[in-house]
Amino acid sequence: MMIAILAFACSVAAEEPASVTPFMPTPVEAPAPPPRPAIREPTDYHASRALSGSARTALSAKRKPTVEALFSAAGVTFPPQSVLLRVFKAQGELEVWAGNAGPLAQIATWGICAQSGELGPKRYEGDQQVPEGFYTIDLFNPVSDYHLSMRVSYPNAADRHFSDPKRPGGAIMIHGSCVSIGCLAMSDERIEELWQIASAVREQKRTVQVHIFPSRDMPKLIASNEFPQHNAFWETLAAGEAKFRETRVIPTIKVSSAGVYEVK
Repeated sequence: MMIAILAFACSVAAEEPASVTPFMPTPVEAPAPPPRPAIREPTDYHASRALSGSARTALSAKRKPTVEALFSAAGVTFPPQSVLLRVFKAQGELEVWAGNAGPLAQIATWGICAQSGELGPKRYEGDQQVPEGFYTIDLFNPVSDYHLSMRVSYPNAADRHFSDPKRPGGAIMIHGSCVSIGCLAMSDERIEELWQIASAVREQKRTVQVHIFPSRDMPKLIASNEFPQHNAFWETLAAGEAKFRETRVIPTIKVSSAGVYEVK
């Protein structure tokens, strides 16, 4: 009897455990990013260069309903407290981001009509390069040879560290006329729209920020090693671009004693 019980016990212990199908959670697809606003392409509209500055700003004021409609569609009150212009040279595009509290919203994308040079920063007067880096709008000129113009604050502290100390160049503008020698040229209608946005911020004693990048896809550009001499510099720009893209808040940018951008 004892032998039979032991034999039964051994046979039970020797059985294979039942197979169990592991739990596999159903994968959840990440939500698709919101569609980018349609690009506001250059137009053939050309304003007379014989007009006074006040007449040109009056022309810009006629664009206010269009601008207000763009802001309304983006859910942002006009005039906004904060405006950031993001320029992507390879794509020939200028984005406007704006807001009044918290993260900014994209208002629209404007097509750049003309720009000179190649990918890479501006380093000396006459190189015809559009600068790359973190800037502000520091001057408004309503009697420009190019209709309306807004000056980018080149050279900044980082540019002065690396550029020709005697002739770094300057007078880098966002302007009309569709012609460029180191500037970002828009068509006249589009610069009137951008003027309306930027001047509304200036009237509040606030500053328009301008971030200029060689490309939308900074990691891909750096990995391509097409311009190895710029890769270290572009890494610092990529950090600032990624910080804003992640937070939609304008990052604090400092310049080290070595002329390197530091993103906070």
